[in-house]
Amino acid sequence: MKHFILELGKDFLFMGEEYRIQVGNSDFIIDLLFYHRSLQCLIAFELKSTKFKPEHLGQLNFYLEALDRDIKKENENPSIGILLCKNKDVEVVEYALSRNLSPAMVAEYQTLLPNKKLLQQKFHEIFENTSDGSSRSNTST
Repeated sequence: MKHFILELGKDFLFMGEEYRIQVGNSDFIIDLLFYHRSLQCLIAFELKSTKFKPEHLGQLNFYLEALDRDIKKENENPSIGILLCKNKDVEVVEYALSRNLSPAMVAEYQTLLPNKKLLQQKFHEIFENTSDGSSRSNTST
């Protein structure tokens, strides 16, 4: 996921995976933390392998508050949070966001794996190309 996010643009700077913050006597973990040079702000990504739940948004807002109070520099803009969930119920998201004061967006992602036959076919193609290349180099020496 970190590599995917870095592909979004050259202004994303990776700060940490499972970035630890402390509030009071408790430790909390932000899944991925970036800094965006153009926006001049921290960007926290929370990754959920489940369907969106309203408490996910509360957790993300808590992290953003902690970042703004304890991590961000005075000259930087308020932190931004991005919540990626496996899927979502649009109406539940709408209700959860309706009284939220911070601008927020909830997105869903899908994980797709190629089918087994396609994977086997690609594996055999790679193996054959490797075998062909090594046998050619052996005959030319």
